[in-house]
Amino acid sequence: MEEKLNLKLLELLEGRQLSISGLSRELKAEGIDEHRLILTGYLRALRDLEILEEFEVPPSKIYALPERDKELSPEKGIEHVSETGKEVRFTEPPEQEDIYSIFRTQLIKIDLDFKIPVGVYVISRLFERPCFRRELKLIGITQKHLDHYLAKPGMVCEAPDSHLKKARADITKIEIPPDDPAYEIRENKEEVTRLANEVLAGLIKHRVDLEGLVAKSKQTTLLP
Repeated sequence: MEEKLNLKLLELLEGRQLSISGLSRELKAEGIDEHRLILTGYLRALRDLEILEEFEVPPSKIYALPERDKELSPEKGIEHVSETGKEVRFTEPPEQEDIYSIFRTQLIKIDLDFKIPVGVYVISRLFERPCFRRELKLIGITQKHLDHYLAKPGMVCEAPDSHLKKARADITKIEIPPDDPAYEIRENKEEVTRLANEVLAGLIKHRVDLEGLVAKSKQTTLLP
């Protein structure tokens, strides 16, 4: 249930800002009936990891995913607040999509414990080089989340700086700070590869028109 609730909260907040009451209603519509105190605890934990933004629109606390490259402010992106002050929505048109924003959307579906290794794995495979911290930020990984992950032994390690000079020089579409560290997979696990394949498939589906090719009903067993 913990993994399901974390993922569902991030999915519900993609492109939206919601109060605890608004999230509770959305979760119930999805068949998840969680006590308000437990839901509040989850939201505060995600806020403390800087995975979610929290701000006040009295009388409510509003939660949202952090904007890419800039801070959220309560005054920006508000379409309306309901009569009870519970829900806020974005009205600004989305920026032109790039690979990082699409990737970020796909990564929302991944459990928190695997977001960083899957992000590093996919970026490293796509671009054939280590993944820079700047890129992790662009796909929704906060510095606090990264620090928390790296504080204990895991599947990701920092890449030697001697390997990064050429990689930094080759990147021209985004700005990589000269002292920005990069990361690579230290130990690959089958689960990371599986999740990375799901993300890559999602990237392809997002960019390629598959109408007329995808089965309308999913086949659960392979035919001989």
